[in-house]
Amino acid sequence: MNRSWVTKLIVLAIASVLVLSACSSGGNKPGSGLNSGSSQNATNVNGNNSGDSGQSGNAGNAGGQPSGAADSSDPFGGWVEGLPKIEAPEGFDWKQFEGVTLNVITENTPPSSGLAANIEVFEQATGIKVNIEQVNLDIVVEKAGLDFNARNSNYQIIYADPYQILSKQAKHFVDLNTLNNDPTLPSIPGGLEDFIQSQLLVGGFMGDKEHLYALPYDNPTMVLAYRKDVFEKYKDLFMQEKGYDWTPGPDMTWDQYYEVALWINEKAKAGVISEVKYGTGHQAKQHDSLMNDFSNVLAAYGGDYFEAENLGDIGTENPGKSLLTSPEAIEAAEFYNELLKIAAPGSTTWDWNGLAEAFAAGEIAMIPEWHEFAGMFENPELSKVAGKVGWTILPKGPKGRGNMYGGTSIGINKYASDEEIKAAWLFLIWATAPQTQYMILDAGFTPTRYSVYQLPYIQKAMNDPESQEAKEWPLASSLIAAQEAWKEGNVYMRPKIPMWPQIDTIIYTELSKMLAGRQSPADTMKEIAKQSDRLTGN
Repeated sequence: MNRSWVTKLIVLAIASVLVLSACSSGGNKPGSGLNSGSSQNATNVNGNNSGDSGQSGNAGNAGGQPSGAADSSDPFGGWVEGLPKIEAPEGFDWKQFEGVTLNVITENTPPSSGLAANIEVFEQATGIKVNIEQVNLDIVVEKAGLDFNARNSNYQIIYADPYQILSKQAKHFVDLNTLNNDPTLPSIPGGLEDFIQSQLLVGGFMGDKEHLYALPYDNPTMVLAYRKDVFEKYKDLFMQEKGYDWTPGPDMTWDQYYEVALWINEKAKAGVISEVKYGTGHQAKQHDSLMNDFSNVLAAYGGDYFEAENLGDIGTENPGKSLLTSPEAIEAAEFYNELLKIAAPGSTTWDWNGLAEAFAAGEIAMIPEWHEFAGMFENPELSKVAGKVGWTILPKGPKGRGNMYGGTSIGINKYASDEEIKAAWLFLIWATAPQTQYMILDAGFTPTRYSVYQLPYIQKAMNDPESQEAKEWPLASSLIAAQEAWKEGNVYMRPKIPMWPQIDTIIYTELSKMLAGRQSPADTMKEIAKQSDRLTGN
């Protein structure tokens, strides 16, 4: 997904963390390994230099300053006690690929921006030049497709979105098992078992688990953001009128969510509530965001898109028949249609960015949103609600819960030269290493490694909202909700099938007609099912 507002936050976040990091001699806080050198070879969709945030000097880190004189015990500097080390075979020359240039094509995401700002750490240790091109996901899909179709390697490293790229282009990626098992090369620090396993399945494999095509890179997940101040201030009044605690949490149902949102609308209109205008807002534009928003409700009502198994993890070529004509799917569509009728009027014009901007402006009390926006919401330069936002998992429905997962991995173009492939492997090792993930936490990045979450600093930040650690790391507040959302029974992963991009378009196009009053929820589900089955040959 494209998170332009998050990208704006990165520049501010990196500048601020470098000041904090320079003052820390213990290296105990996220981002304390950030390198302040500006990179001239990282560009984003606006053509800006992602690595140039105007800072000077060097930031402190736990393992000493990064330097060109890399060694096998700590080749990149900044190792943090408690994390698996980046290690190589004895006598390995980290600069054997010096002079090689690697081009990375990636969506504009927090890890991409964080890595771009610190790419000199990798370049100085290896002598490899890395150009990181950050663009919207549709451009990544287009450029990767052009490379693959022509058997070219203009981009040696590719942001392998599981649904838009990996599901239909897996054969064009290097099997990373061949590199990880090569005794002459470094292996994955901490091993594959250190990656969050559900995220490894969806982002690393396609169709089977024999071939590993990519390593988990980011993991945005939809959870519920809400205004703590509003819910605390009017808690007693709601209790008097409705008879239950309205605070969003794991026990909230979608029916209660609707009732709470409607109550806030009415009280705001009557002038009783002045802090917000609307109870709920949604990313319901005719866009991929609408499919994501609806899927949360679909899963909670016990519905799904297709009948085949393993659709959401390793994926499959044939998803079987559509399930959208089921009673559960139709009931979900009926509820979603009613929910959007009481949502903020701008909802049908907003994608995830527009929704985040409206929430940050203080207009809405509750929104289902990607957890990575926590950094934006807590930044007073971008948000009017800093310090007022709570996070929890999305409401439950009659038959379960759904929190849409949107993570992606990175892989290597198999049409690159042998030298480029090995150099790219070093980049993947570094970019997904626990110590690197820890280094760029303050850029709004969410770790894909178990080991990072076990660090005392991270545990303190996540388990004690009032702690100094939590205040220094704004993303901690949403990560508690995200981790709960990743649990089996809570997370929802859309079908990973080759034809998903076309089906995604069918879904949000027909849902838009429903929200505009042009067709009923039942007819909408039937139309999506009909077009989907025609496309899949079922």
